[in-house]
Amino acid sequence: FDMPMPDAGAIERIIREEADQWARTHQGLKVVTHRSTLKKLVRSLSGLTLSDARRLARNAIYNDGAITESDLPEVNRAKFELLGMDGVLNFEYETASFGSVGGVNNLKRWLNQRKAAFAGNAASAGLDPPKGIMLLGIQGSGKSLAAKAVAGVWSVPLLRLDFASLYNKYFGESERNLRNALRTAELMAPAVLWVDEIEKGIATGDNDGGTSRRILGTLLTWMSERKKPVFIVATSNDISRLPPEMVRKGRLDEIFFVDLPDAVSREEIFRIHIERRNQNPEGFDYPRLAEATEGYSGAEIEQAVVAGLYNAVARKQPLGTGHLLTEIANTRPLSVVMAEQIASLRQWADGRTVPAN
Repeated sequence: FDMPMPDAGAIERIIREEADQWARTHQGLKVVTHRSTLKKLVRSLSGLTLSDARRLARNAIYNDGAITESDLPEVNRAKFELLGMDGVLNFEYETASFGSVGGVNNLKRWLNQRKAAFAGNAASAGLDPPKGIMLLGIQGSGKSLAAKAVAGVWSVPLLRLDFASLYNKYFGESERNLRNALRTAELMAPAVLWVDEIEKGIATGDNDGGTSRRILGTLLTWMSERKKPVFIVATSNDISRLPPEMVRKGRLDEIFFVDLPDAVSREEIFRIHIERRNQNPEGFDYPRLAEATEGYSGAEIEQAVVAGLYNAVARKQPLGTGHLLTEIANTRPLSVVMAEQIASLRQWADGRTVPAN
């Protein structure tokens, strides 16, 4: 028998009991919270036993006598540890905001339009809840950072499915690991499930006794039939290695192509990484830097800033445009080293995917 977990009403009663207990031990002071925050805490504690939910609710209240938005990440982290899927399914503690992602404005607009629907207002507006996206693009173009940013902007937990830990040498254990990981993701819902470089984990060959095909079948069935708000963000460098049933509409909402950043985006990326390293962003010639990095990915621009800062520190000088231009001149971007492969990827994506930039 699969014993049911307490429902939302039972969890809210537990939270109120703990709040009353705190008030009695603090001379009648009341626990401070907002109704919207209380609902989020109830949602975060769903899927736990009564004793675990009570313990986490008590921890959220007792440190400051309030239930605030800042308590929710710690509650989600503790909940994930209680569910015991560390390894196959990883809880990403640091989720980026779109402020640290340069470019991809079309993707940002698409996600912002669906934020309210994913938060639970889809049915009332006659909308289908968003299911997931595929981010296809060039290495270093910011696909993984954008995947993290989805969870950050939507204020939900980010879970990363690790296919390397999923596979097991014993018959049937790989499929069991995947089912348990997907069940855990539903218990953490609403959440973002990030599958990085999915083409390396989903194979269609027969050289593994059919395990990969069963894994694929289990994942496809769950993607089509899941009821919980788990939004999939899959990233890929080579979509041609994926079976067509994986990327069809209905399982994923859209396929975005993350191309190399344009001049405006490159200026934005330079500014982001200069500010991140506690440098004064003023006084840099951003148009000149953007022109010098034509064909560079966001990761390559970041490394130019890192190398330029090393150069400036070695010379005991403040970081300037000259240091960055020197490092840019001494490297070759991936768009030059692997020009043929990137051109082929762009040609395939043209007309078949939605531009993220």
